[in-house]
Amino acid sequence: MIAPPYDVMGPSEVRRWRETDPTNITHVDVALPEDGDAPYVELAGRLRNMIGTGVLRRDERPTLTIHRMSFTNALGAHRTISGVVGALEVTHGEGAGVLAHERTTPKASTDRFDLTIATETNLSPVWGLALGAGLTELLGDPGVDTMVAQMDDSAAGPVTHRWEVIDQPSRIAAIRDVIARDDVLIADGHHRYGVAQRVLSDHVDRLPGATHTLAFISDLTEEQLSVAAIHRVYDGVSTERLREALSVGYQLEMGDPIESAAAAVSLPSIIAERDQPCLITPGGTVEWLESRSEVFDGVRDLDGARLEYLLREVAHEVDYVHDPVEAAELALSRRPGAVLIRPVGIAEITRTGRTGELMPPKSTFFSPKLPTGAVLRPLDGR
Repeated sequence: MIAPPYDVMGPSEVRRWRETDPTNITHVDVALPEDGDAPYVELAGRLRNMIGTGVLRRDERPTLTIHRMSFTNALGAHRTISGVVGALEVTHGEGAGVLAHERTTPKASTDRFDLTIATETNLSPVWGLALGAGLTELLGDPGVDTMVAQMDDSAAGPVTHRWEVIDQPSRIAAIRDVIARDDVLIADGHHRYGVAQRVLSDHVDRLPGATHTLAFISDLTEEQLSVAAIHRVYDGVSTERLREALSVGYQLEMGDPIESAAAAVSLPSIIAERDQPCLITPGGTVEWLESRSEVFDGVRDLDGARLEYLLREVAHEVDYVHDPVEAAELALSRRPGAVLIRPVGIAEITRTGRTGELMPPKSTFFSPKLPTGAVLRPLDGR
């Protein structure tokens, strides 16, 4: 049984998913305090039990899996994102064929590393974007249906997921060749890919499958991506000092105030219409940020990069929140302010991949999120 990815759930939500079924992947993919003093050993034992009892079945010959995600976006348009799940090479250093697109925030990866070593399995996929063209066309014909599920996504709403297995050698070869023509840019899962690099470095002798990691690959095109903004919620600085720092690079224009956080649900569409970010401060004040472009000479035209630049010498803390209502609620309740930013465009994501530049942390929020549990990848090299 599938579940949302581990990194979008807190302990209480993991427990709710565990209660739905004794074979839900959260019994294996997330360690909780109640899993004992040796949680990774416990989780690895559960995985072996699921394999032994036939809950999970090993493909006897090489396969790829098409994963299609169908949903209605915020503008009311129906979308289907199609990608392929398989083994992506783990690369290091200069000449690497797998590229990052944003800096990662400091974050403990010990949990994912220890769990991977204990289970000897890639439990959840990295999301990669093929910089070459032609993948979507090769995925047009259906494979063999294996599972259909509907899940609610925090950004995309209800999403229908469909997985289709491909086992024809000629079709597998054609898909591999298209992906191999160019680099792959990591969209989501930078930390997971970093863990895969560490597993390769430290354990490839014992785990020969560590040369690759589980990945979902889709085309880097407008039709095959849904990118939302990740907003900034500030703390450790006064509202007055925050406004002062922002006013160096922006003309602040008073907008219509919001009486409750729920009213912030309409702000992203206004941000898109105005092509400007906005500041929300306690009391529901909304101020639109019109760029003083001359201030940002040499700074990338990304709201995240501009905010970093303006606050570089200001002591502060920042949280990253993709839900505008949640960001507004924090600003209205107990935080000095929140800046709702513009999403990054596909052209800028592509340019980032080509030039090797990195965006600030949490610049992009790719949705829908990839569920965990449909496809796992053992690291035994078979």
